[in-house]
Amino acid sequence: MRTKLYTILFLLAAVTVFGQQKQVQASIDSTKIKIGSQFNLTLKTKVDTASRVSFPEGRSFGQLEVLESYPVDTIKDGAMYELVKKYGLTQFDSGRYIIPSLPVVINNKMIKTDSLRIEVNNIKVDTLKQKMYDIKPVLKGQSNTSFWLWILFAVVATGVAAYGLWHYLKNRKPAEPKAKKEELISPIERASRELKELEKRELLEKGAVKDYYSQLTDIARTYIEEAIHVPAMESTTSELIDAMRDAVRKKKMNLSQETFEELEKILRTADMVKFAKSRPLDFEIAEDRKRVEKTIVVIDRSIPEEKEEDDIHTQLWLDAQAKKKAKRKKTIIILSSVAAILVAFGVSVYVFGMEYLRDNFIGHATKELLDGEWVKSEYGDPGVIIETPKVLKRSPLLAKMTQQNNPHVRDASVFAYGSMTDNFYVTVSTTTYKDSVQIDLPATVELAMKSMEAQGATNILVKNEDFNTDKGISGIRAYGNMSMPDPVTKTPVRVYYELLFFKQKEGLQQVMIMHKEGDEYGTQILERIKNSVELKVN
Repeated sequence: MRTKLYTILFLLAAVTVFGQQKQVQASIDSTKIKIGSQFNLTLKTKVDTASRVSFPEGRSFGQLEVLESYPVDTIKDGAMYELVKKYGLTQFDSGRYIIPSLPVVINNKMIKTDSLRIEVNNIKVDTLKQKMYDIKPVLKGQSNTSFWLWILFAVVATGVAAYGLWHYLKNRKPAEPKAKKEELISPIERASRELKELEKRELLEKGAVKDYYSQLTDIARTYIEEAIHVPAMESTTSELIDAMRDAVRKKKMNLSQETFEELEKILRTADMVKFAKSRPLDFEIAEDRKRVEKTIVVIDRSIPEEKEEDDIHTQLWLDAQAKKKAKRKKTIIILSSVAAILVAFGVSVYVFGMEYLRDNFIGHATKELLDGEWVKSEYGDPGVIIETPKVLKRSPLLAKMTQQNNPHVRDASVFAYGSMTDNFYVTVSTTTYKDSVQIDLPATVELAMKSMEAQGATNILVKNEDFNTDKGISGIRAYGNMSMPDPVTKTPVRVYYELLFFKQKEGLQQVMIMHKEGDEYGTQILERIKNSVELKVN
């Protein structure tokens, strides 16, 4: 009996163990990597076709940075699906790290993966075998000024157009009949005519009370400004009443206190309508219309006949008003022109996009290089034949430093276009040795990374692979991305780079190409340069 009981318990335990086997398997393709190198984490699970699976996402898993999250691969196995999810991970500090248990949700049920261990090692550099070199001097960047030249051209063109329009309007002579007609109309006649035209517009019938009061008071203000010569249009109600009192006193006009009060009452009512959204009754509106007409007539009758000195004063005032209007008109023209250009630019950006404008009108540095006339030339010894957007210029200083720092070097040449902080950078360097030496290309790549770090590069990601030219010459290709400080703002800018190394019995040939990450034209230039590489063999 006891034996049967143990047998049953054993079978139950076995079923439990097998039932609790991990439904999600986690694995990595390497347990040791170098700083900045990528390794892959793989999660696998097998589910039926109706199951819903959600894999974890994030920028980091524990202390490890997620470089890339690859799409899920689906493998059909009968009535089941095997789902495979891969992640590219890395770490920029040496040490031992743990990939924590990650949650995978299957049919609303969370399942934890096993944690894994990864070791990140420093890059070892044998300074006895390969000498360290001094930090290279800072190269002068070649700035692309086409964008700012376009901006300057636009500003100058706008200024010239605005000035031409202003000059035309200023010197344009009005039609003679119209000028004569204007000369015959006095301020009181103009005000009376405008009051009649205001009634014909039927603004009150349309419910436009605010517009009605605005035009009504403008008629009164314009008359006061022309008849008494006070700045009525640009004054507040209080300022206008005070200015009128001064003008009446100077001109010795016979205006009663009632007239000032009537005018002020109308202006205050208009202010309430325009700014406080007040709505007077219909009979109040009609009374205000009559008050304006009566006030204008009373003021006009109280103006004394002008003497000679009054005529001079009036002419001076008219000249000052003309200059003020001309200045205001000039300002309006300039501001309108600038506003029109800004609106046109904004609409163009919205309709076509900034990239289209930059490529076709403003100018794009790398697109100009791609579309320009390319140059095919041979550089250095052993020679490197390469096609580039611009001729590469010799850098004697860098070549001299290479010779001084390595006694085995017989000759060195460096040719470059741009700098590491420009939109695009390409260099070709060749080195010949006095004797046959064993060149370790992977170690050369590591030294190149150290050199870029010395020039300000950070967060360098590097991958290596064999590379063959069209003529079958083999070498090594190192590629990846890194951060370089912007020369102006000092903020990090992500750039993509490729390095090509080729070794010969007595020489080393190197090509380096860099451009800002995400620049499609930079990528096209890089591919064209890389495909054009030809090597001279000693």
